Amino acid sequence: MARSVFNKEKGLDFTKQPMFFGPELQVQRYDDMKYPIFDKLNQQQLGYFWRPEEVSLQKDRNDYLQLNEQQKFIFTSNLKYQTMLDSVQGRGPCLAFLPFCSLPELEGCIVTWDFIETIHSRSYTYIIKNLYANPAEVFDTIIEDERIERRSQSVTKTYDDLIHLGYQWSLNPDKVDMYELKKKLYLAMATVNILEGLRFYVSFACSFAFGELKLLEGSAKIISFIARDESQHLAMSQTVINNWRNGDDKDMSKVLKDCEKETYKMYDEAVEEEKRWATYLFSKGSMIGLSEKLLHQFVEYMANRRMKAIGLDPKYDQKTNPLPWVDHWLNSRSLQNAPQETEIESYVIGGVKQDVKKDQFKKFKL
Repeated sequence: MARSVFNKEKGLDFTKQPMFFGPELQVQRYDDMKYPIFDKLNQQQLGYFWRPEEVSLQKDRNDYLQLNEQQKFIFTSNLKYQTMLDSVQGRGPCLAFLPFCSLPELEGCIVTWDFIETIHSRSYTYIIKNLYANPAEVFDTIIEDERIERRSQSVTKTYDDLIHLGYQWSLNPDKVDMYELKKKLYLAMATVNILEGLRFYVSFACSFAFGELKLLEGSAKIISFIARDESQHLAMSQTVINNWRNGDDKDMSKVLKDCEKETYKMYDEAVEEEKRWATYLFSKGSMIGLSEKLLHQFVEYMANRRMKAIGLDPKYDQKTNPLPWVDHWLNSRSLQNAPQETEIESYVIGGVKQDVKKDQFKKFKL
C-alpha cells in the first residue's frame, strides 16, 4: 500500500519516532519536538533569506572584461561546476529524503533546505547573465564538460540508488529489504555531507581569491552568502548522521558501523576529485594568492574537519588551514557591505527576541 500525505492514525507520539521510516506524518506542529535543533536550523535558514539581485554586479561586469584568459577560465569553470552541484541539491533533498521523513521539524528543515538551494542556482544564473555576452554558451557546456559530468556521477549515484529502491518500498514494502534501504539512506546522506562540506570549497576559495584582489567582489559576496547557507545545510547532515550514531534508530547504528570503510573511501574519492579539479583549474596558469599546492592542502584540511564532525578519524596530513584568509569570507558578517548593494545580515527575518520579562520596562517613561 502506498504511503499517505496525511496520517489519520490516532494517539501517535512523534517525539518517540525515529527521524526516518517511522509512521507517516500528520499535523505539521512545532510545539513539542524530538530534535529542536532541526527547527532552530530551519529558522536560521529562513532568517538568512536573501536574493542575488540585492548585490550589484555592475563593477563585476567591467572586472570580468579585464581578466586574462587564465583568470576567465578559473572563474567560468567554477561557476559551471557550482551550478551542477546546486542543480542536484535544488531537488535532491526533497526527492530523496522527504518521502521517508517521520518528524515534523525535520520535514520543515528539508523543505527549506531544498528551497534555499534553488536560490543558489538562481544566483549562478544571475552572475552568468550579468557577466557574459552569451549566457547560453556557459549553461550549454556544463553537461558537455567531461570533467564536470564525470564528477556528477559520484554526487548523484547514491541519491539515485535511494530514490529507486525507496520508490519500490513505497509501493510494496514487503518486497524490499529494509536494512538495504536504510543503508542506501545513510550512503546518500553521507554523500550530501561530503558535498555540502567539501566539494564546494576549491571553488569557494577561488571566488574569494578574486574578491581579495578587489576583482569580481559582487560575485564573491554572493558566493559568501551561499557558503553561509551551505554551513547550515552541512550542520543538518551532520546532525542527522550523529543522531544515528547516538541511537536514533538501532538499524542505522549498525549501518554506520557496517559502512565505515565505505565512508572513508567516499572521502578519499572526494578529496582526490577536488585535488584533480584544482590541478585542472591551474593547468593554464596560476593566480595571485592561490596555487595548486595550497588548494590541495586546503582540501585535506577541510576533509579532516568534516570527518571529525561525524565521528570519523581525520586521516589526512594537513592539520592547519593553509588559507586562513578564506575564513573572512566564510564568515560573511565580517564583510563591509553597502546597504544598497547587499542584504544587511544583521536584519534577520523573524528574529524577534521573545524572552522579555513581565516588568522589564516598568520604569521606562517617554
